[in-house]
Amino acid sequence: MSIHAKTPAAIAEELGERLKQARLNHDMTQSEVAELAGVSRKVVLNAEKGRVQLETLIAIMMALNLTAQLNHFIPKQIISPVQLSKLQGKQRQRASGQRKNQDEEALEW
Repeated sequence: MSIHAKTPAAIAEELGERLKQARLNHDMTQSEVAELAGVSRKVVLNAEKGRVQLETLIAIMMALNLTAQLNHFIPKQIISPVQLSKLQGKQRQRASGQRKNQDEEALEW
């Protein structure tokens, strides 16, 4: 089944299973990973079920030496040339919402 056809909960569960397999591949117990990550064993258990906060997931990935995978997980996004020219040296912090409003106005015609 394609990742696009899964629910967020199903994707989180699959990521948890992958995290568990990575731990097993490193021949580490949940307690050992927990100690290295600075969390409790129960937090590692929950992470392996797909229930984990982002900061904790990163700490567990660090304990398993998986942080190099983060660039594949969410690649660094580049600023489009159009946005770059609009920014004129300023980094965009939030969306303006104008595009949505323009699209809605166009639909009213």
